[in-house]
Amino acid sequence: MLGAIVGDIVGSIYEFNNHRSQDFSLFGEGCDFTDDTVLTVAVADCLIKAGNYAEYIKHYARKYPQVKGGYGGRFAQWIHSENMEPYSSWGNGSAMRVSSIGFAYDDWESVMNEAKRSSEVTHNHPEGIKGAQATAVSIYMARNGQSKEQIKAAIAKSFGYDLDRTLDEIRPVYVFNESCQGTVPEAIIAFLESADFEDAIRNAVSLGGDTDTLTCITGGIAEAFYGGVPKDIADKALSYLPQAMREVVEEFRTRYRLC
Repeated sequence: MLGAIVGDIVGSIYEFNNHRSQDFSLFGEGCDFTDDTVLTVAVADCLIKAGNYAEYIKHYARKYPQVKGGYGGRFAQWIHSENMEPYSSWGNGSAMRVSSIGFAYDDWESVMNEAKRSSEVTHNHPEGIKGAQATAVSIYMARNGQSKEQIKAAIAKSFGYDLDRTLDEIRPVYVFNESCQGTVPEAIIAFLESADFEDAIRNAVSLGGDTDTLTCITGGIAEAFYGGVPKDIADKALSYLPQAMREVVEEFRTRYRLC
């Protein structure tokens, strides 16, 4: 899940100022964590404490209200209401916060079920659930030694995503898209075409679109596949986080043997 945080921070300055190239400073001026990191940590903390996803997600969003880029409109309304019911979203928020589930569970069925549970507290639309499941399953497969070809085939078959496109085909026509169906496949392709963790992050940024979220999703998968995040990149990303968040990240990584 640290890879997802890295992706969020690196991509944070390009969300509304897309950079269609791999040539950029990895942690550019103005980088910071966004709601993607806040909610990624919320889900990880919920797993550690065996808590309730809705309660943890709402608690973290209220605890960190002033994040770069803010929270989505409908999600912001949900945060500040007393209502705990979902609102049938198909947005990519379900996929950007799910990475820890792919690291925490050790079989396909458990990953699928838990990703669904984490999604449907807000994003209970079928596409929202599917996006979370596809992301978590990609991470589960990657950390268990499956090849890129195996991951691609399984995700395409199970979720119906078109993963046969290339980055060069996507980049010229890709636009800002907050949906799971318009973000998760592209994030997976950015991983599939990568040579290492940093290359995956650069691939994702180069696509444009909802860059922090797309790169967050790619980063989680790349971390799992490449066996972690390079130490210099990990240390830099953690330096952006409040101490309380860093402690959750470290506890999660220790518990699930990611250190």
